[in-house]
Amino acid sequence: MDILSSLGDGFAIALTWQNLLLALLGCFLGTVMGALPGLGPSNGVAILIPLAFTLGLGATPSLILLTSVYYGAMYGGRISSILLNIPGDEPAMMTCLDGHPMALKGQAGEALSLSGIASFVGAFFATWGLILLAPQLVKIALLFGPAEYFALFALAFMTLGGVSSTNQAKSAFAAALGLGLAMIGVDTQTGVPRFTFGEVHFYDGIDFLVAIVGLFALSEVFIFLEERHGSSDAKGRKMEIGRLTPPWSMVKACTPTMLRTSFLGFLAGVLPGAGASLGSFISYSMEKRLVDKEGTFGTGDPRGVAAPEAGNNAAAGGALVPMLALGVPGSGTTAVLLAVLLSLNITPGPLLFANNPDVVWGLIAALFIANFMLLAMNIPMVGLFTRLLLIPPRILMPIVAMVSFVGIYGISGSSFDLLIMIGFGVMGWVLRKLDVPLVPIILGTLLGNSMENNLRRAITIDNGNWFTLIDSPLSIGLWTIAIIGFLLPLVFGRKVKSRMHERGDEESSISD
Repeated sequence: MDILSSLGDGFAIALTWQNLLLALLGCFLGTVMGALPGLGPSNGVAILIPLAFTLGLGATPSLILLTSVYYGAMYGGRISSILLNIPGDEPAMMTCLDGHPMALKGQAGEALSLSGIASFVGAFFATWGLILLAPQLVKIALLFGPAEYFALFALAFMTLGGVSSTNQAKSAFAAALGLGLAMIGVDTQTGVPRFTFGEVHFYDGIDFLVAIVGLFALSEVFIFLEERHGSSDAKGRKMEIGRLTPPWSMVKACTPTMLRTSFLGFLAGVLPGAGASLGSFISYSMEKRLVDKEGTFGTGDPRGVAAPEAGNNAAAGGALVPMLALGVPGSGTTAVLLAVLLSLNITPGPLLFANNPDVVWGLIAALFIANFMLLAMNIPMVGLFTRLLLIPPRILMPIVAMVSFVGIYGISGSSFDLLIMIGFGVMGWVLRKLDVPLVPIILGTLLGNSMENNLRRAITIDNGNWFTLIDSPLSIGLWTIAIIGFLLPLVFGRKVKSRMHERGDEESSISD
């Protein structure tokens, strides 16, 4: 009953005109970001962070805006997958397999609406999963001491490459780079400047919002400049939408698929490092084995559209569980959301539910509202969103650059931060060329100081004994999961990745 009462309080917070309008704006902008090939949820949220700060929003409204963008981008990713066979982001890749054949058969409108319904079902059940699971996880996390927290942060770094990762060395390099960046600034315990090179602007460390916007948004602009790809992907292609609502028999046939894959996707989202990409992949694979008796998957079977869409949206909700309950992001986009929370002086983790219940429950209530908004918005506005695919990058990218520069200057008022942002943009561009994942860098920058402080505290409490890091069953359990999570991709990563990409081209090195 406590949960329902807290949820009721959350709805009282979320159901204000300002928050409803922000959720609507976030859903719309998120769907736009998700629909545009190559941008995806991580980029979408990163690009719009400056907007939240420029509007001077508080913690709860900012989170409502940005998580609505996140959910909207998860919905939007399917539009270009179905119409153009080009996934908006990596989790939408599996939707191409049956979504595009349906479009070729003149059922594009039905496929888009069905994927909207599947996304709704996945996200709806995942939000209930978040409500039920996160408070239980908090109870365990309250038993954590500094050694367990250090092990938890190590687990986050070792598993963020994901089960689909093919090169753990690059993930480890990216994490080390992020940790190195977190070391810049005055040491909070000794007062000694580290890696500042005499530059006073570095004494407070590097603002991770500057790093995120540079790495995600600006690097996208640099890639556009390099490729000079000025035309939209949809130009010259015929896009027939057809009937907008799926027949009831189709929805009924897909309902068991949606329910099964919602559960599976949620589990994939909760697991550290798995994320929405794996959620959609295992959902599609499981349904193909379970119900595809006649070999119709891959030829435009509606169940092949419903399965990955319910799976990846459920995984997006599941990824919020470790972020809110433990302070450890379960996916790339939740790492960006974690940065927003930290910038607002809110520390995610076990105490978040006790210290900031208005933020947590207001956010959860907003997720429900955003979900209904997205369903209501996506079916009648399918025609409008498909026209967005016609926007050429030569118009889009200057807008992304402008929002980044104005937003960051609006937050800090420092031209030095703009130079740092450009530096991160160039670094992001180079790393993406080398296929180095960007998310571990962000995670290192975000969690580096907390990880270091917990390590120092654990060692100091035990008089310099390093074995204190593996002195309790909880920490041993966390280290075991971390090691398995690091080694598993070495064994299965290449196989999983190749199967995920067998029909789609990877758009970028950013994964969710």
